[in-house]
Amino acid sequence: MPKIVQRSVPDLKRGSVLDLDRLSWDDLRVFITAARHESFRKAANVAHVSAATVTRRIEILERQFGFRLFDRLPDGVRLTREGKWVLSAAQKMEQASVGLRRFLDQDVTTRGVIRCAVTEGLGTYWILPRLVDFNRANPYSVIDLDCTMNVTDVGRMEADVAIQIVRPTNLDLKVVKLGRFHIYPFAAPKYLETFGTPQSKADLARHRIIDQVSPQIAEGFLEKLIGLESIEGVVAVRTNASSAHFYAIEQGIGIGVLPTYAIPLGADVVPLVLGIRQEVDIWLTYHPDVREVPRVSLFIDWLRDIFDPAKYPWFRDEFIHPNELMGWQPKRPGATIEPARGVIAHPPRLDELAA
Repeated sequence: MPKIVQRSVPDLKRGSVLDLDRLSWDDLRVFITAARHESFRKAANVAHVSAATVTRRIEILERQFGFRLFDRLPDGVRLTREGKWVLSAAQKMEQASVGLRRFLDQDVTTRGVIRCAVTEGLGTYWILPRLVDFNRANPYSVIDLDCTMNVTDVGRMEADVAIQIVRPTNLDLKVVKLGRFHIYPFAAPKYLETFGTPQSKADLARHRIIDQVSPQIAEGFLEKLIGLESIEGVVAVRTNASSAHFYAIEQGIGIGVLPTYAIPLGADVVPLVLGIRQEVDIWLTYHPDVREVPRVSLFIDWLRDIFDPAKYPWFRDEFIHPNELMGWQPKRPGATIEPARGVIAHPPRLDELAA
């Protein structure tokens, strides 16, 4: 039995009068996240706040309720009996908030937020440049773009939509295959000039490797892909960020694997013929109820369009060698598009938004 360590929850008084008007839904959402992850630190990562902020918000709730919500343990937190009751009630409030939003957020000409979680590489290099189009056509919709390799649970309202490379298993969610990207080995010209070009998988044992480690990448993925028992002796850089991983390869620090769409995006890298490639499916996930929120529904349709394999062949199921993609150019980010029906074509002034 782990030792329970109680700390930092002063002046709890059972039987105190609870003022429901003072309860903060933001505090309750932080509480729900902490309960699901059994950790204030993990809740902070999901909520994009500091662990100190999570602790402070939980303490505020505990003072308001007059009892502890969590037992503090050396390796995390655990709900108390009272905390479990509050979690059940808060989760019902969370589900009700979806219905309320569906009822209230019907006018796309009023300001509203769309929360999209996406893997860092796709979010940074593919979605973000094309948001110019969506933003101009939908000037009142604010995109909260969470570029993260953590798995986001849209069933628990951590985002409105999520684009991930791990297929969700929740049967209550709508799961759509957006496309597929193909992983291939690349190196920068200046790396090859310095260290030479490997001719086989076995040659990689004498080169420098760039490795990425993150929650949606299986442990040992790179070792299995390139056929080495261990890459510890050849790793030059290891990072959790897709952008750092890409930049390390492009700067010539070492050899690494990238999606083949790096070529049409203009990356200064050379594909290596080593008999190495891997397919990775791209999954769009959302709760069916958010389809009834017009601004989110427009965004979902836009996402499906910018990943359309018919327009962007590097997202097809079949592999296309990077050399064949040299002549392809994705649609110029920021090109003019027709606004969606009912949406103002020109961005409003700041004073109009304030009004």
